[in-house]
Amino acid sequence: MPRHLIFDLDGTLVDSVGITVAIINQMLAARGRAPNASPAVARAHVSAGGEGMIKAVMGGACDDPVAAIAEFRRIHAETPTPPGSLFPGVATGLQQLADAGFTLSICSNKPQNLCEKVLADLGVADHFALVVGSRPGFARKPAPDLLQLVMDQLGAVPGDCLFVGDSELDLQAAEHFAMCFVLVEWGYVEDPQTLNAVPGGHRLVATMPALVDLVMALRLDGVAS
Repeated sequence: MPRHLIFDLDGTLVDSVGITVAIINQMLAARGRAPNASPAVARAHVSAGGEGMIKAVMGGACDDPVAAIAEFRRIHAETPTPPGSLFPGVATGLQQLADAGFTLSICSNKPQNLCEKVLADLGVADHFALVVGSRPGFARKPAPDLLQLVMDQLGAVPGDCLFVGDSELDLQAAEHFAMCFVLVEWGYVEDPQTLNAVPGGHRLVATMPALVDLVMALRLDGVAS
């Protein structure tokens, strides 16, 4: 029976493609390039983030990925998150889960300061007992480091937790601990059914209300058993 619900951020709770493209277009324009960053390319790479993402979206305009991602993150920290960035139903669903007594946490490859900023900008920060973003010394997902850090800080074991994400990276991190995993269809994975076919009892949900219903049902099953 899960007591701790751990959420990925980009592609799971927040649609960050819009702000990502807007910032990179600003960077391209500053370099005298056409501001033509592709939302499709951003969508395919935003979950992993970092140098790979910025190089993929900027293309030939990115001659130094390390410097470019540092510039991107600086601009991101200064740019308000668009109010409509939460996926449909997320704000209500988080409130329902918090009200039901679950402990909510974030485990994201986005840098810690940006995780905190985005959640605060969108008015949902108070729902989360713990926010873990990327930081020096911890490998990003699919490595297990960040998810282990979440459990360590919660004083939890994998059986206490359910991880909600939208990508192969999230699934692989959960599988390292044999942790129950829920894949959201609205995220950035190209074909959700390919991950749903992975053995291990993972679930697939199409909407945030369906996720809330699933979590509530799992709790009832645990009480009944």
